[in-house]
Amino acid sequence: MLTEKDRIRLRDLAKRQLELAESERNKQLYKDWEVHGRTDASGRPMITVEFGTFCTEFVEPLLLCESDKARELERMLLRDIFPFENFGDDTIIRNYIGVSEEYRIIPFGLAALREESGGLGHHIVPQVKDLAEDFHLLGKSGIELAEGHTLGEFVDEIVGDILPVKKTGRPRYAAFMQNIVHIMGMEDMYVAMLEEAELFHEMCAMLTNDYIEAMERTESEGMLRATNGDVPLSQGSMCFSDDLPQSGDCLKTSQIWGYMDAQEAQGISPDMYHEFLFPYYKRISERFGLLSYGCCEGVDSFWDDISKFENLRKLSISPWCNEEIIGGALLGRKVVYHRKPSPNYIGVDRYLDEDAVRSHIKRTVDCASGLTLEFSQRDVYTVHCDIGKVARFVKIIREECEKKR
Repeated sequence: MLTEKDRIRLRDLAKRQLELAESERNKQLYKDWEVHGRTDASGRPMITVEFGTFCTEFVEPLLLCESDKARELERMLLRDIFPFENFGDDTIIRNYIGVSEEYRIIPFGLAALREESGGLGHHIVPQVKDLAEDFHLLGKSGIELAEGHTLGEFVDEIVGDILPVKKTGRPRYAAFMQNIVHIMGMEDMYVAMLEEAELFHEMCAMLTNDYIEAMERTESEGMLRATNGDVPLSQGSMCFSDDLPQSGDCLKTSQIWGYMDAQEAQGISPDMYHEFLFPYYKRISERFGLLSYGCCEGVDSFWDDISKFENLRKLSISPWCNEEIIGGALLGRKVVYHRKPSPNYIGVDRYLDEDAVRSHIKRTVDCASGLTLEFSQRDVYTVHCDIGKVARFVKIIREECEKKR
């Protein structure tokens, strides 16, 4: 039962979000993202801070609602409002509540099993330990309907006249290597590549076919909406681009954004990537209109293959990537240098080492000279409850970028 107190609280937050969404600052952010999406040299580097991983430090003390559902909506609104008001990054705030749906796969029909460690870590419980002996366990992947969140009707009832619920597109995500690791574990997966190469290829082909089938099913049922504009892409980025439909539904996968990564392949050689992953990644990636690629892996190791993704538009430059190599490789290509600064600078020590941050960012700015540059700070799990620390971090990045303009 929603109390009147909760209703007032939620409506006040919705009004605040709408006020911020209609602010001149937010309108300018939309314009800046549009220029950035064109990989236009006249644009400035965009900066986002992923708030979800450390939002508990700031959002939980602000919760006032009593019922569970009201608190869930309250959290959702505060996760948009709080960073916009306090961090000074380029995360936009929308004048609506977006909901999306798509079919996703349950790889090989096996739900991932893992043991939680009581914190952020977990242990994968392998279900396929020896690929030759356990191959019979690999069935056809299940396909299920996945919704963006389950608050649609509640949001519409409580704040829909302020922030309307709007169906949006969702970029397609193919977590290929992660799917395999979640049923085998890292060590057994690597061993299978070496000792059961033929079966490993068969497994990859099965998974690829299932991903493509899910995409085709989504298309045939008219579920694909435009992903262009203020739709979150992946890894802290946004979907702005002039090269895909700005609006519309019943689209094809070739008209929307897609995202793939292979961070679980960090421990294999470029030759093994080429043999065991590239053929399947290429088949899936060709379905997308534009591709955002990479997470924590050092993409420089596999650049010879990654460079062949013809629709590549954003490339993740993680802390484990050789920035000099990739900076040179991307010159002349319409690809965003999507830098992920090390989270250690902002998330480990209580106080910000500003000189170290400047040095870290300066190297990136130098390596990305002549490229479309974007920063997404991710994987921060605490900032020691220091709001100013995040804002200062963002300001330092801006200052170092301005020095090169």
